[in-house]
Amino acid sequence: MVGLGCWQLGADWGQVDDADALAVLHAAVDAGVTFLDTADVYGDGRSERLIRRFLAERAADVMVATKCGRRADPHVPAAFTPENLRAWTDRSRANLGVERLDLVQLHCPPTPVFSGDEVFDALDELVAEGSLAAYGVSVETCDEALTAIARPNVASVQIILNAFRRKPLEQVLPAARAAGVGIIARVPLASGLLSGKYDEHTTFAADDHRTFNRHGESFDVGETFSGVPYEVGVEAARSLAEVAEGLGVSTAALALRWIIDQPGVSVVIPGARNADQARANAAAEQLDPLAEDTLAAIERVYDERVRAHVHGRW
Repeated sequence: MVGLGCWQLGADWGQVDDADALAVLHAAVDAGVTFLDTADVYGDGRSERLIRRFLAERAADVMVATKCGRRADPHVPAAFTPENLRAWTDRSRANLGVERLDLVQLHCPPTPVFSGDEVFDALDELVAEGSLAAYGVSVETCDEALTAIARPNVASVQIILNAFRRKPLEQVLPAARAAGVGIIARVPLASGLLSGKYDEHTTFAADDHRTFNRHGESFDVGETFSGVPYEVGVEAARSLAEVAEGLGVSTAALALRWIIDQPGVSVVIPGARNADQARANAAAEQLDPLAEDTLAAIERVYDERVRAHVHGRW
């Protein structure tokens, strides 16, 4: 299933005004999207508030997943207290204008948070009270994903998964399937590299994380271009563009269809900066499953160009 990632609608991707953001939401839902993923820190709540405005404009049967924890300053295990979890989720409920949040995900918390009971006990209490319908975890590494999957009440794990980040296929997806845990695949187009539109001369706005976090200056570098060095990613994307051209589809559609085809993936959440992108992303769900020779070609690009840069790191 193709959903919509709403980071772009909040901040860190260059300027997206309110009208364009609302147009993206309308276009995505018109195209069949039923899952919206946001976070309390995207534009300091702007993304959540835009979703509230959108839902006030139309009756839409959508699931809204948000995240909490990145507001902690400093972002350390001790900040993940029951009191802070309640405050963060209460703020999201206000931003979204709902009594109960559909899904709350811990937002890439420090690794020790996964190992203790206190945070998960607090989330269980919020579910029991009716503030949350369910909770999950957004992770940076496969090891964190496996630890989260082993928790008894974790409903979902969000992880970077794309043609340039294949490691979750090895253990994470099989473990999630066995445990009945949903997988939300984020950064599916490697911050746009897998759109096939960028080259060595492309520049990004100063307030775009593809400028200010290219080397991990502000948060985990894996969130920007999936951790692939930009020039390496451009060359690898050219190779995938050749595969896509042979199929008569866009590079982005090929990349999204590859994720959809992976057993265990519940939803993939590409972002969009305009309505046309939202419609094009949603349309990838209508493509036929990829043939074995196409899957092999995508794997070769990864093995020959990308694996050495990312596989052992996350």
